[in-house]
Amino acid sequence: MEVLILFGSFILLLIFRVPIALTLIISSLFTGIYMGIDPAALVQRMVGGLDSFALLAIPFFILAGEIMNEGGISNRLINLANVIIGRIRGGLAMVNVLASTFFGGISGSAIADTSSLGSVLIPMMKKQKYDADYAVAVTISSSTQAVLIPPSHNMIIYSTAAGGVSIGALFMGGLVPGILLGIVLMIITYALAVKRNYPKGEHVSKEQIPKIVREGILGLLTIVIIIGGILSGLFTATESAAIGALYAFIITFFVYREISISRMGIILERTFRTLAMVLFLIGASSAFGWLLALLKVPAMVSEALLTVSPNNAVTILIILVILLLLGMVMDMAPLILITTPILLPVAISAGMDPVHFGVVLILTLGIGLVTPPVGSVLFVGSAIGKMSIEKASKAMLPFYAVMIILLLMVAYIPQIVLFLPNILGL
Repeated sequence: MEVLILFGSFILLLIFRVPIALTLIISSLFTGIYMGIDPAALVQRMVGGLDSFALLAIPFFILAGEIMNEGGISNRLINLANVIIGRIRGGLAMVNVLASTFFGGISGSAIADTSSLGSVLIPMMKKQKYDADYAVAVTISSSTQAVLIPPSHNMIIYSTAAGGVSIGALFMGGLVPGILLGIVLMIITYALAVKRNYPKGEHVSKEQIPKIVREGILGLLTIVIIIGGILSGLFTATESAAIGALYAFIITFFVYREISISRMGIILERTFRTLAMVLFLIGASSAFGWLLALLKVPAMVSEALLTVSPNNAVTILIILVILLLLGMVMDMAPLILITTPILLPVAISAGMDPVHFGVVLILTLGIGLVTPPVGSVLFVGSAIGKMSIEKASKAMLPFYAVMIILLLMVAYIPQIVLFLPNILGL
């Protein structure tokens, strides 16, 4: 009955479109009252869920992304990508994918990637006679690299939900799949561009190239500072995030100088709004997760899934299907917090390493971000491209195909994820 109240009230509140954080709190409260648990104990669990040094990295990652986004880094990364790959058939579409690879490593957010790069590239692609639905599909599919390529605050959320999995190992574990995702998207992007005879990119004069490369690399050094600091052992993930945010501040306001220092107030306001939502969600999910553990839901789910088939490959496939279906109707952060304590024991029983499972989880939910009916990135891209969700979703079909193929490769070939962490001893 307790499990029925917990999940029944959760689903009912979602149907009535109650915000996910409030849904987690209210369903936990209903269940706790039925079980005779003092509500103060649930509040203590919420506060305890936020008492983690690793979580301090999240505000700095968000701040660094907001500073660089506001300060014109997106245009510079587009220019850098254009220098590298823009001259081939469908060059502007390829630039879109490569710019997302660069920008994702700075923002760590698929929505920020789509909003920033899409607002520039989608109109630009339409002006050069690319089909509007193709432009939107390229933009939103490539933005999913942001959740994999470090630094990704979703990796930190997973680390917390999984009980302290190494953030450095997760960052390095996500790097190769993130780059592979960019490669397979470039392949399908180029194939469609050739088939539809889209134009080549615009020529960049030799005189402009040094400045474009210099300014682009200055922005990309944010990633090098963060990842290099962690891997070298000089900084923790939190300290690297803070130094990365400081570097972003210096580059934006004293090197690029596109915006006034007075814009910092607006940047901080946006950062605090995002951070408040993330931390509220983490606190709420801590109480919900505590009840899940108390009711032994992870053990029940694990036992049920493992009895479906003794074959580990089948169990992993079931996990992927569950995550894909959930990703279609819920956002990434709450799903990481809710599903990790339930499915991680199942994944470990099926032979998956916690780092491997974490990357597979985030990649799967990243695909959900661009999948109807509730894919938030799909909505943002459609709004920028001024088209219906249905039309954008139809254009996404070939991109869905290559993303699913990559997901299966990452899920069933663990070394794609674990190669770098093992080499680096993480």
